[in-house]
Parts: sequence; C-alpha cells; structure tokens
Amino acid sequence: MKSTLRRTWAEIDLDAIRHNYEVLRRRIGEDVKFLGVVKADAYGHGAVHVARTLQELGADYLGVSSLDEAMELRANGIVMPILILGHTPADQVPNLITNNITQAVTCLAKAHEYNEAAARFGARVRVHIKVDTGMSRLGVLCAGRHFDTGVNGIVDSCNMPNLEVEGIFTHFAVADETDADDVDFTKRQLELFKAAVSAVEQRLGRRIAIRHCANTGAVALYPETYMDMVRPGLLLYGCGEFASELGLRPAMTLKAMINTIKIYDEGTDISYGRMFRTVSPTRIGVIPYGYADGFFRCLSNRCSIMTAAGPAPQRGRICMDMSMIDLSGLPEVGVGDEVEIFGPHNPVETLAQLAGTIPYELVCAVSKRVPRVYFKNGIEIDRELLLRF
Repeated sequence: MKSTLRRTWAEIDLDAIRHNYEVLRRRIGEDVKFLGVVKADAYGHGAVHVARTLQELGADYLGVSSLDEAMELRANGIVMPILILGHTPADQVPNLITNNITQAVTCLAKAHEYNEAAARFGARVRVHIKVDTGMSRLGVLCAGRHFDTGVNGIVDSCNMPNLEVEGIFTHFAVADETDADDVDFTKRQLELFKAAVSAVEQRLGRRIAIRHCANTGAVALYPETYMDMVRPGLLLYGCGEFASELGLRPAMTLKAMINTIKIYDEGTDISYGRMFRTVSPTRIGVIPYGYADGFFRCLSNRCSIMTAAGPAPQRGRICMDMSMIDLSGLPEVGVGDEVEIFGPHNPVETLAQLAGTIPYELVCAVSKRVPRVYFKNGIEIDRELLLRF
C-alpha cells in the first residue's frame, strides 16, 4: 500500500541503480554475464523495483535467497532468469519448473531429490551446482581428500536425466579483505574451483555454460574471477568500502522529520538508562526513528544525524520508535525539518563502522514500517509501505 505519512522514509534512487549497473558493466566487459543480487528485498531497497530496473537495462540474471523471493518477482512481471542461491524443498520442484526458476544444487543428495521430483513432474529443472571451496557453508566439498569424491558427485549430477545443469559456481569467503593471508585464501579458492570445474568438464566431455564465482569483493579486486558471470551484491546499491573508489552512488537515503524540540536545563538525563546528561542548557530534537525502524541500539550516544545545517549528535539511548539529537549548535534547524540518517551526506559505512558491523546489515535492517519512495529520472514514481491493511 501507499504511505501518506512523513515520519521516517527511505528514498530509493533507481537512477543510482542504473548508474552503478552501467559502471560495473563497463568494468566486467560485454562478454561477461551480469547477475544482480536482489535477495533480502534487494538489500532493503525493494526487490521488485530494482529487478524491473535491471530487466530494463538488460542484466542477464537475478539472484535471490528463496522460492518466495523468486515468486514475488514473477508475480510482478519479472521474466528474466532467476537463480535461487539458497535451499528449496524438493516438493517445490514443480513450482521451479512452471515458473522458469533456476535452483542451486548444493550436494549430491539434493541433486537426487530434485532429479526424482522433476521426473515425477515429467519435466527437467534447470540448476546451477555449487562447489564449496572454502566458505564452509553450502556446496559440494572438493578440498583436499574430498576432491575426487566431489568431482564424481558433480559429474553424476550433471548426468541425471531430469537436471538441466546450466551453471556451476562457488562463493568467496574473504574476497573483500586485503591482508596477505586473505588474498592468498581467495586465490586458493579460485584455483580449487577452476581445478574442480576442469576435472568435471573433462569427465563430461563438454563445457558447462555458466561458470561463476565473483561476488562484490571479487568484482572490485579480482578481475581474473569474472569467468562467465559475476554476482555483485552491495556494489549494485553503491554501498561498501569499494563503492566510492569505483565511482558508484548510494541508492538509498534514509530520512526522518524532526517532530519535537525542547530546551533542557543543565543536569537533565536524556532517555532510558540515563546514559546522557546535559552539561549546559541543551536543545534536543526528537526524530521518529528507533530500533524498530532499524536504528541499532548499540549506536546510542555514538553517532550523528545529518541536518541541513550540519551534523547533530545523537543523545541518550535509542528507543523503539524514537531517538533524540542535539541541536544546541544548530539554531536554524526546526520542527518539521528533514534529517538524513544515512545517505550521500552521512555515509552508511560510517554508521556501520561505529556499530561494529557491515553496511549490508544496516540497509537490510530498515524495517517494513519504513516506506520506500522510488525515484526515476529524478521524479517520484512510486511509494510503498509493507504493512497489511
């Protein structure tokens, strides 16, 4: 539904998505396919609008985490290929086939399950086989003593009559890290993946069409990993440590409106826990943005919110629905003024560093009660609120 309130809202710049796609497309070259990762509601940016933008731009694939995420895109007119990177129960194979959705296969047992389910349905299901080269999460084990067994399992999967094996992929654990040990680990992951793919293809006597391993960190730092397709995630949204050096633009700006201002006497305790006490008369503004909206409580008394006149330190403990900011040195800022929680003037990377986390977590944490307002060509084109009425 559409929101009519100006409380707290996230402005999503689809022109920034376009810009970032075009920058990354030039970086990888026209011969490499582009999978845009839109899982977790496009990292909080709105999967449907981001997917529509990528479809218009000619991206090759979309990546999601679950069948539900894929079905949301199909229900909203997205017809381009979609790869589910996570688990799907075998009883949902008919839905994968009917809706032309590609599924990751993460072990031989699941290959058997999907093959049998597709056979019962009387059709083939398109899959990409995942190789675990060091992430130690999902994928066929191929490291060390597991190499021959892993390769055999992948070959067996490729020969199953009701699996259409279109791709093979792996995921890097530390491609975004630059110390020597992590660089060495990433390179060893790449070499193991290439060795496994080579052994599989040699046994099959044919090439697997789409070989891919480059996530956000690898797209930024390791061009040798691009292979047949790349999978940028946070880069697409203009966030993270590599975004500025690549000339990318943040697509989300999180804003709120100051709804109350009071001047408190010296010695006044502010908010829960009395963790901030004024040392002089202090002008405190209240913004309707709290931890239920995605403002991490651990940032209490540690960050600033950007006003039109400059940064305003956050004061006191962050509440569920509200937080307080110090406007003592900003007399021109008043009730009804907009503030930027994060965006181009208050980078999300700064907040993430203060919170001891990564930008992914902050943008994904923007809750469903925060309306997303979409802009294209500088004009608002849609406004949605993910609440049930």
